[in-house]
Amino acid sequence: MSDAKILVSKLGRSGRRALEKSAALCISKTHFVIELPHLLSVLLEGQVKETQAILSYYALDVAQLQNAIQKHLSLLKTGNAVTPALSESILVWLQEAWLQSSLHLNASFIRTSALFMALFENPILRQEVENVCPGLLVIQRHELKQVVQAYLATQPTDDDAGEVGQNISAGNGPTETPFQDQYCLDLTQMARDGKIDPIAGRDNEIKQLVDILVRRRQNNPILTGEPGVGKTAVVEGLALKIASGDVPPLLKRAQLKSLDLGLLEAGAGVKGEFENRLKGLIAEIQKSPEPVILFIDEAHTLIGAGGGAGQNDAANLLKPALARGEMRTIAATTWAEYKKYFEKDAALARRFQVVKIDEPDEGGAMAMLRGLVKKLEVHHNVRIQDEAVQTAVRLSHRYMTGRRLPDKAIGVLDTACARVHIAHTAQPNEVVELKAQAQALSLEQETLSRENAVEQKHAERVALINAKLKELSQFVAKKEKEWQAQKELVTHLDDLYESLDQKPSNEKALRSLQAKQKEFLKLSDKMDLIPLHVDAQTVAQVIADWTGIPVGKMMKDELNTILKLKDTLIQFVKGQDLAIDMIANRLKTYRAHLDTPDKPIGVFLLAGPSGVGKTQTAHVLAEVMTGSSKNLIAINMSEYQESHSLASLRGAPPGYVGYGKGGVLTEAIRRNPYSVVLLDEIEKAHSDVVELFYQVFDKGVMEDGEGIEVDFKNTIFILTTNLGDTLISKHKSEHYAILRELTFRHLLNRFPPAFLARLTVVPYLPLGNNELKDIAALKLAEISHRIEQAYNVPMTYDEAVLDLILKDDGHVDVGARSIDHFLSQYLLPELSNRLLMHLVDHLPLGGVHISIGAGSSLKYTLKKGRLSHTKDVDA
Repeated sequence: MSDAKILVSKLGRSGRRALEKSAALCISKTHFVIELPHLLSVLLEGQVKETQAILSYYALDVAQLQNAIQKHLSLLKTGNAVTPALSESILVWLQEAWLQSSLHLNASFIRTSALFMALFENPILRQEVENVCPGLLVIQRHELKQVVQAYLATQPTDDDAGEVGQNISAGNGPTETPFQDQYCLDLTQMARDGKIDPIAGRDNEIKQLVDILVRRRQNNPILTGEPGVGKTAVVEGLALKIASGDVPPLLKRAQLKSLDLGLLEAGAGVKGEFENRLKGLIAEIQKSPEPVILFIDEAHTLIGAGGGAGQNDAANLLKPALARGEMRTIAATTWAEYKKYFEKDAALARRFQVVKIDEPDEGGAMAMLRGLVKKLEVHHNVRIQDEAVQTAVRLSHRYMTGRRLPDKAIGVLDTACARVHIAHTAQPNEVVELKAQAQALSLEQETLSRENAVEQKHAERVALINAKLKELSQFVAKKEKEWQAQKELVTHLDDLYESLDQKPSNEKALRSLQAKQKEFLKLSDKMDLIPLHVDAQTVAQVIADWTGIPVGKMMKDELNTILKLKDTLIQFVKGQDLAIDMIANRLKTYRAHLDTPDKPIGVFLLAGPSGVGKTQTAHVLAEVMTGSSKNLIAINMSEYQESHSLASLRGAPPGYVGYGKGGVLTEAIRRNPYSVVLLDEIEKAHSDVVELFYQVFDKGVMEDGEGIEVDFKNTIFILTTNLGDTLISKHKSEHYAILRELTFRHLLNRFPPAFLARLTVVPYLPLGNNELKDIAALKLAEISHRIEQAYNVPMTYDEAVLDLILKDDGHVDVGARSIDHFLSQYLLPELSNRLLMHLVDHLPLGGVHISIGAGSSLKYTLKKGRLSHTKDVDA
């Protein structure tokens, strides 16, 4: 390593730059070792005059040479995650180049031209060039030496000279601050150039920064706060104040520069290189005639950067300068990283003064977003209404609990602007989807037509596709015409808005604008293809797409769905009208946004006998409220009868098996917060497991095993229990309010009052014959639907079949589950057998009918034209 360090130190300015770039190239491709092709690729870029002269003299096709090198690089092993080392061939190359530079070019450092000469002087290197880039072999070594010497003799200045081993700036020539220029970003200059967005609502935090920075010693603030609260924005706000001169005299000439720690480490593969860079940067800042304030984002990465933690890492190199007040530094990190890294190093922590950056409230976040509106409008070429700003803050604060204000609100508003901009320029999604359907049908038609030409077996389907394609084509043409009309109107409105912005007193433009707005609203009622502005509905739709929660303005059909929620539920849950009414009323309150926002949507304990529709209610609610039964999270609480089993619900704590994998419940809700959670047979769960839900039902949150808060405010909880089934059956004729009170008192024998007070107890009544008959009809309708899907034929049955199903008394006290038992044990096996026999005989199926045969048996009729097969099965 010492030989490598000496050889690297001999490189000139441009040679050092080339080696650093080759290291960066190696890291970007995750190669393990910096090989000859990495450095050769950088040299062929021709950014140094000496290499330009060589490439021009031999008229080399650089693009062709680079292609050959890239092809070779693609064969190298990848997957490295640490700093790569220099290969043996690189060391041989540098050694030979040092020899050529000192003997033939009279240089005290390795010139870039000497690197080219070395490739052809050393037989080992020449062989590697032949393998990697054979196009370079047109260069003759004796001629090359003469070309280089002749070129250097004509140059009045030495561009490749300079202090050996010294870093250089990324500019075109040497500067007084090469380290700052290469590894830092000047925030004050960016503020003067208007490249930083306006910062609002952080005046107090910026004032705290200024107070600390003007100290004589220990003048280093560290900003701590959760991700997304605006720590970096506070520093940018300070840069804006420095640029405008709104700071104390001590800071008026200050330069606020952001350190790129990753760039500082990049390419520092040789031991001691990182330390040299950081020491050079510190020395530059200390010698600067104007005060320089260094901003280090993600400051916890200082610990261990460039070496092992506690050794020659960046933090220890900075400590002396920080303690003496010779270098003002602003650091930023999260609370978790501050506790993990800074608090453990008291010597480092005492050199910084903590400045807490809290998440702003909704009013503060709105003020911050309003400061960005102009920038967003200019960038996206759209207009943003103030209701969009308010909605972005309010809805993101309520529904996007995993992130912080103002970051999440800015992301939502920016996305909404992008959508409106795209809608003004691209075809609407509705038209694109219709065209995709047409293309898919065209491909199917092409395939079936080719087969139909031989076997004539798809004629009916091809005719159906042709008709559908014709219908789609007409519909697409209609939609495109409507879209063009709306697009022209939006363009006209944008021009009028711009005219009024330039001259607000233009009465003619104002009247024209008002007329066009009415025309647009009238057109939008018929077809809402293009949004005019970024409004509340656009923002709400973004949040709905991101979270799966339907928070947008409900359309007419959606509103009707909520208003008719009780009727919809009663269609699938028979005999529980009073219970369904309680649940539907609670959910309507949520949809009207009149509920308590800090609790789940609803928590219901359904108590009653088995097989009366408690679990079915949860399934139907998931389908109706969330759009899919896949959003039902069903948990059998009989599996949580031990106190330690709660770890599988919320995730194992640190030190236990399974830590870091998340819990069954917490992970499911984190992925899809708008869900229905079914806690089946809650009475069988351990008391510790029951207590776990106290905070969930009361505050709508739960901490998982890693201490991360999971939000349940957009979740519906359905708990089921068979406790009180005898009591409910005995008092089923009582008034429902009295029955609820009796059930509640009975449940106090098993559950604590604090638990029952957090939920709504809903008694489920035993089912009578009429309700069971309705359920049997629903089950048969499901079977009929499956037959129609599989065989494209109808299934019918006689009314007497329902009476026969209800006569089965093999399973008492199980409610509607006896119907499932009858169907699965008697009806479906024989029906399946008959259908399979029909398929084996290749007989066309015309329909299925179920009736009652002799001796109260089921009779199946499978229609196939004029003939039919029947068979009786004893029930």
